[in-house]
Amino acid sequence: MLPVLSIALPVFGLILIGGFAGKTGFLGKDATGALNMFVVYLSLPAVMFQAMAHIPPAQLNNPGLVAAFCAGIAVPGAMALLIARRIGVPPGDAALQALCATFCNTGYMGIPLCRMAFGDDSLVPGVICMVITACPQFALAIALIEMDRPGQAPLRVAAKVGGALVRNPLLISPVAGLVVSALGLPLPLVLERFLTILGGAATPCALVATGMMVAETTERFRPMLVGRLVMLKLLVQPAVAWVVAYRLVDLPSAWAGTVVLMSALPTGASAFILAKLYGREVASTSGVVLVSTVVSFVTLSVLLTWFA
Repeated sequence: MLPVLSIALPVFGLILIGGFAGKTGFLGKDATGALNMFVVYLSLPAVMFQAMAHIPPAQLNNPGLVAAFCAGIAVPGAMALLIARRIGVPPGDAALQALCATFCNTGYMGIPLCRMAFGDDSLVPGVICMVITACPQFALAIALIEMDRPGQAPLRVAAKVGGALVRNPLLISPVAGLVVSALGLPLPLVLERFLTILGGAATPCALVATGMMVAETTERFRPMLVGRLVMLKLLVQPAVAWVVAYRLVDLPSAWAGTVVLMSALPTGASAFILAKLYGREVASTSGVVLVSTVVSFVTLSVLLTWFA
């Protein structure tokens, strides 16, 4: 049990510190936004670029890993979407509910937690999972929400989704690193050290930022809806990923563990940001982010115990 606590407690300890800072506001009212911008635009991109720059492109060709992670997204996402539509929820709101049930906090919690659990062997599968989350999954949610808005032509929807992806640093940085690796370009020692120092701030800052964003959630939510979405997120999604990763495809141990651990993460705050942007399902989304983050302390600890 001690090895498990040595992984879980530092992670959730940093989230707790962030929650205290967000609740008391002792870092200032603009601290959450500033820390979030630092993580998204500087620190995490440095980790992802440096990791991908040292990975041969052939290592990324792993359909089994993609199948396991995407199956974990597809099954609970389809369940949430079908249930919502069956009870008359508009398509855009149903898309946000499906996103809440499947959108993993891969950057803020996933990469730090997987590195603590599996070491640097988790970087390649972790980055692949993060890119899937940041690109096709997020793009699909935006497209479904946009299509539910009146007067939205397909070309305009495609342009808006494409523009959002092109500007996403969490997508640009691994692609740039992959280009460097494919061209066989060595990183200068100065750049390596710079990226190492900048990327070293990713883990603590991302976890503290998560706690601050959760603590600042004030929207009232529907308990039954939030409970259903949290169950899909923390139980169904990792269960489906586990079946595919360990029973249906042949993956290295660290890769299979990373896929399952990534799938078991709580809902990422980006889902709440998207809900806030469109003014839809704001209360439910914030509730899922809050409750899933709190409950995941137990579920992730159990999962890490199983891995141990």
